[in-house]
Amino acid sequence: MRNLNIIAILMVMSLLFASCGGKNTPAANGEAPKSMLGPKTENEKMIADGRGIGEVKSVTLNTPLEQERVKRGQDIYDMKCSACHKLTDERFVGPGWKGVTSRRKPEWIMNMVTNVDVMLERDAEAQKLLELCLTRMPNQNVSIGDARDILEFMRSNDGEK
Repeated sequence: MRNLNIIAILMVMSLLFASCGGKNTPAANGEAPKSMLGPKTENEKMIADGRGIGEVKSVTLNTPLEQERVKRGQDIYDMKCSACHKLTDERFVGPGWKGVTSRRKPEWIMNMVTNVDVMLERDAEAQKLLELCLTRMPNQNVSIGDARDILEFMRSNDGEK
């Protein structure tokens, strides 16, 4: 009986060692592990490029600013954003908006506004803001068009003409 227990233990240990390595691992084949490879999915590419995650893949900024969008963006800010964000660099509940358009890509800003839950889960910069402010930004159900208007208002707030 004792011999059977020893044989069983040796078999289990053999299986464990066999499953822990082998010639098919990336390192054994001279390949880089997946963690060392560049981003593969579209979302990973967008995060790596500083555009965040969401529907907004590309934004074309116009100069001069579109004043109708600026006005609509200010109205949305007054209604949905001003309770937590100041137009200065002062942190209130959330971070202040001054200078945000020079720190973040337009796609990141729009994705943060429209896709806040996923951004807070998967985007490192959004997670840093959450750690800094200690308050999760609520999902305000902002449309892509409204987010574009908010972005134009942010550009105006940052002094763009």
